[in-house]
Amino acid sequence: MYKGLAIIFGFLFMGEAIAEIFELSVPGNVIGMMLLTLALLTNIVKLEDVEREAEFFVRNMSVMFIPPGVGIVLYWGLIKSQAIPIFGALIVSFLLTLLLTAKFVELLRGEKK
Repeated sequence: MYKGLAIIFGFLFMGEAIAEIFELSVPGNVIGMMLLTLALLTNIVKLEDVEREAEFFVRNMSVMFIPPGVGIVLYWGLIKSQAIPIFGALIVSFLLTLLLTAKFVELLRGEKK
């Protein structure tokens, strides 16, 4: 269990360090996740080493949504005054993400339409 956590948090730390050193606008956790994905794809890290810990994090993901939920309640007045641009951006980004994810899955499966 500790090996998997060390691997996951090690990649998180590397991503944060890269983002900080190169002053990137991409969050360090995203960079760390991309590095971990590359390590898994190239078999530098074996899936069995991190699978159990990753499943634990996915199962308990709802706990990670508590701080944003509190922020929404705290800033509800500001959000309400900017509701149209916020919800417009949410809808557009949702549709764009859905479309790009579908195209990416088609590309990975080798399907063409």
